[in-house]
Amino acid sequence: NSRFPLRSLPQGVRLAQACAQPPAIGAMRPASLAVARLAVFGRQQRGFAAAAAGRLCVVGCGQMGTGIAIVAARHAGLDVLALDKLDASLERSRSFVRDWAAKEVKKGRMTDADSAGFVQRIRYGSLDDGAAVAEARDLDFVIEAVNEELATKRAVFEALIGAGLPEGAVLATNTSSISITKLSSGFVRPQRFIGMHFMNPVPVMPLVEVIKGLRTDETTLSRTLALCSAMGKQHATSEDRPGFVANRILMPYINEAVFVLQEGIATAEDIDKTMKLGTNVPMGPLTLADFIGLDTCLSIMRVLHQDLGDSKYRPAPLLINYVEAGLLGKKTKRGFYTYE
Repeated sequence: NSRFPLRSLPQGVRLAQACAQPPAIGAMRPASLAVARLAVFGRQQRGFAAAAAGRLCVVGCGQMGTGIAIVAARHAGLDVLALDKLDASLERSRSFVRDWAAKEVKKGRMTDADSAGFVQRIRYGSLDDGAAVAEARDLDFVIEAVNEELATKRAVFEALIGAGLPEGAVLATNTSSISITKLSSGFVRPQRFIGMHFMNPVPVMPLVEVIKGLRTDETTLSRTLALCSAMGKQHATSEDRPGFVANRILMPYINEAVFVLQEGIATAEDIDKTMKLGTNVPMGPLTLADFIGLDTCLSIMRVLHQDLGDSKYRPAPLLINYVEAGLLGKKTKRGFYTYE
C-alpha cells in the first residue's frame, strides 16, 4: 500500500493538480471535452483524498459508519478498512453496500465496472481479529462511528494505537455531542484528534460538522477539511462545546416536542404537521427523532444536561420511557410512530 506522509492542505492541492493534467484538452471535441473534464475532476478528488487521508479506516459498521465508508470509497476513491465487533453488523454493512451500488447502477450513476471497483474498495474485518486490527500500522486516517459513549469510543482508539497506529495518523470521531478535548485527554497525541459529525443518511446529506479539540493542530484540521471536500461534502466548523452547533439547536427542539406530546397538548401527528407545514421543514420533530434514533437523542440530551448544567436541557421523561422500553424509532420498527 502506498503511504502519504503528514502534509498541509496546500501541498495536497498541488499534488491533486499535478495528478490531473489531461493531454491536449484544448484540442478535444465538445463531447470528449466534457468527458475529459469529468475524468480530471475525478482524478483531482482522488489526489486530494490521497493527500489528506491515504488509507482510511472506519470503525463501526452501523448506519453511520457504513455511510461514511460509502462516500469515502465512492467519491474520494479511497481504500477503506471497515471494522466492527459484531459479525451481524459486518454482514448487514456488506449487504447494504452491495445493494446501494446496485441501485446506483440502475439509476445510471455508476457502470457495472464502477460498481465492482467500488465494492472491492471496502474491506471488512472484526475488532476481535488480531490480524485485522494489526492493519492499523498502515493507516493514515481513522474515523470512529461507534455508540455515543465516551468509554466505548476511547477503547476503539486505545486498541488501534496499541496495534501500532502511526503517530501521524488522524483520529476522527463521528460523535454528535461528546467533547473532542475530553475524548483525547490522556492520549499521547491529542493534536491528532478531531470531530467529524456526519449527518444521516451520510450518502445523501451534504454537510460534515468539523470540531477542533483544544489541542487539535492546524495540520489535522487541514487534512480533515480536505477529506470532507474529497468526499463531496460541505464542511462547517465548530468550537468544542457540548452539542457543537447542530445538536445544540436541534436536540432541545426535539426534546420540547416530546414534552408537548407527554403533556397531551397535541398528538404526535399534529405536532409534526404543525412544525412541518407551519415552519416549512421537511419533516416534523418526532418523525425526525424516530429517524435519528431515540436512544441517540437521549444520549445527546444527557450530555447537554450534564455538561451545561442547565435544566432546560433535561431529557423529557417520555423520551426516557421509550428508550427503556426499547422503542428506539425506525431502526426497531417502532418509536413515536410504527414502521412496517
